[in-house]
Amino acid sequence: MEIQSDHRPLEHNSGYNQHGVPFNPYLLNRADSMLPGETVGIVNYPLRSQLASEVHARPYEQLTAPVQASHLAILSDESLLGKEREMIGELCERFRVAPPSASARHHSADMGMFRLKWERHSEFSSYTFFHHAPFEQPFQETAISRVPADWLEQLPGQLLTAVHLALAPRDYPKQEIEELATLFASNTVTGSVVTGGAARVWTDFHIHADGFSRFLIQDDHLRSRQAGRLMQRLYELEQYRLLALLAFPLAQQYGQQLNRLDQALNSLIGEIVDIDNLEDERHALEQLTGLAAQVEQVASTTSYRFSAATAYYDIIRQRLAELREERIQGVQMLHEFMQRRLAPAMHTCQSVDQRIQGLATRIARASNLLRTRVDVSMEGQTKDLLRSMDRRARLQLRMQETVEGLSVVVLSYYLLGLVGYGLKGLKSAGIGINVELGIGIAIPVVLVAVFFGVRRLKRLAGHAGD
Repeated sequence: MEIQSDHRPLEHNSGYNQHGVPFNPYLLNRADSMLPGETVGIVNYPLRSQLASEVHARPYEQLTAPVQASHLAILSDESLLGKEREMIGELCERFRVAPPSASARHHSADMGMFRLKWERHSEFSSYTFFHHAPFEQPFQETAISRVPADWLEQLPGQLLTAVHLALAPRDYPKQEIEELATLFASNTVTGSVVTGGAARVWTDFHIHADGFSRFLIQDDHLRSRQAGRLMQRLYELEQYRLLALLAFPLAQQYGQQLNRLDQALNSLIGEIVDIDNLEDERHALEQLTGLAAQVEQVASTTSYRFSAATAYYDIIRQRLAELREERIQGVQMLHEFMQRRLAPAMHTCQSVDQRIQGLATRIARASNLLRTRVDVSMEGQTKDLLRSMDRRARLQLRMQETVEGLSVVVLSYYLLGLVGYGLKGLKSAGIGINVELGIGIAIPVVLVAVFFGVRRLKRLAGHAGD
């Protein structure tokens, strides 16, 4: 019995279609990869083949017991993808098999001594090595021991998950729970019947002295695809468990900081109630702005990690549901272990994330209320200023009217003086004129003329200003 290969020749690796759209022919059969531009005379959408074939992406391995597997999940950012392809290509060259294409994000190849499955994910890459051979002790000579050590040492990134899995055949000696514990360094063993009674799974969720955790699968009547799916679900459980827990240290770290920020906000809100002047209100608003900046910094630091943890936790629960566990008497099941150990950590992360959002909302509300108070205070001051300006304008108008009255009197006085001089001159010339009577008669005429003359000049000045 052998591992059924899913290897494809080089020409079936990732590339671009005739529309210049990237696709993965590695996942397509020839009919899909040669999809014509039209179907029944209708132009095909450029991504039709890729979208239709997405359900076939990264298929499960087909495995038949006995099989040993070693799985690595290595944290690395997207910039290291080229280096990873280069490393996979180098390994393929050593064993004379086709390397991945220049745009591949996953690759599977049979190296003879072992089989490699490489997959690039959003923030990590996974490497799974399979070895088919009978074994007595499932975790002594492992699949990864057959991989060149110098090649493994050059893999880019930081190791997060390392798992050994062993799929024991149906005739493998059945062992009691005490005997199984010796395979797991006498740790407490967790296990269950899975896949509708087709297999039994045992693990302790511990990292052992070699740096790997361990899963032992007892095949009762697994089909090859069932075995591949089961093995992948198990190492993904461990992989996504640790990926989800990356958020937990952040929750612990920022939980204390949120406590301090919450206390500072409560204290500041209490002070705002007693504020009675604009200067203190502005000072409180500056403090609220500082708190908002700190909360926003925490949110920007943690938002991706918390949202990723939620997504990974959803995957874990989905994988556990797919196992369809049944209890082995006296043994804790895998989903019970996860519920007891992982769920509280995830709830803590969700709680901290909600606290961040809640604190940001409270600060925003307090800032809006305080800004409203500042605006109302400033409007009151503006109203008082306008009233003062109005009073000054009225006073200025009265003074102007007084000045205008005085100017009429002054101008009339000088004009009457001119009239008097004129009448005196005529009297000196021998004309019989009563100077005093003439000045008396001229007084009302001059006053009326000066009054209307000043008003006309004022109107003309107003029109010129407009």
